[in-house]
Amino acid sequence: MPIHASVKHPHDDAPDTAGAFRRLATLTGGPERDAVRDGIVEAWLPMAERLAGRFRSRGESYEDLRQVAALGLVKAVDRYDPERGNAFESYAVPTITGEIKRHFRDHMWTLHVPRRVQELRNRVRFARQELSQTVPGRGPTVAEIAGHADLSEAEVRVGLEALESFTALSLDAELPGSEDGYSLSDALGAPDPALDTVVDREAVKDRLAELPDRERAILYMRFFDDMTQSRIADRLGISQMHVSRLISRCCDRVREQVLRDPGA
Repeated sequence: MPIHASVKHPHDDAPDTAGAFRRLATLTGGPERDAVRDGIVEAWLPMAERLAGRFRSRGESYEDLRQVAALGLVKAVDRYDPERGNAFESYAVPTITGEIKRHFRDHMWTLHVPRRVQELRNRVRFARQELSQTVPGRGPTVAEIAGHADLSEAEVRVGLEALESFTALSLDAELPGSEDGYSLSDALGAPDPALDTVVDREAVKDRLAELPDRERAILYMRFFDDMTQSRIADRLGISQMHVSRLISRCCDRVREQVLRDPGA
């Protein structure tokens, strides 16, 4: 006897497998049970493929969607209990659809987006598509989308932002309208080495202020006026060796004070 007989259902791809499910429930395992189970899955595959087709315009290949839908169908067959009295189709459709949506949520979003934001994205997308047919020549406004989707304007803006989060642009991709292969990575900045200098200057500022006037003047002439030790020695009337010792002593003192201070 075939798995499905000629019984009227809401869809042409909804076969009558009630008898097969009752038989499956009486089998505990082995080749016979596997054959009945495989027959049920095969009979309902057209319905699973029809459900997968509803999502084919969302950036995923139809073949991958068919595989995900088939996986959902197998789960529905394994979990369905005919004793509950519900038709298999009423149980399988949300199971398969949920598996497909889970696939999109877990594998298709480039950025992690909370489920609430994903739902807003879908409502905004559908509302915008429907409104586009009634307001030709322009895109619907945020207020129009909010009214059509029963959302606040703030929620619509979040949904619109999420529309741009489904996929990411490669840093090496050439920007539209650019010349000479200009890519997004060319527009990114780099760490400014001068920032380290700012940190160092702030760390030693108070310690330099504590130095005697002559030592502070020597450091200023050496490191800010870029004067040689010989010129500094001539200006102060001391030997170059003395200037060198003073510079080393001051630098060592400031360094030790900075390193000792945990807040520096």
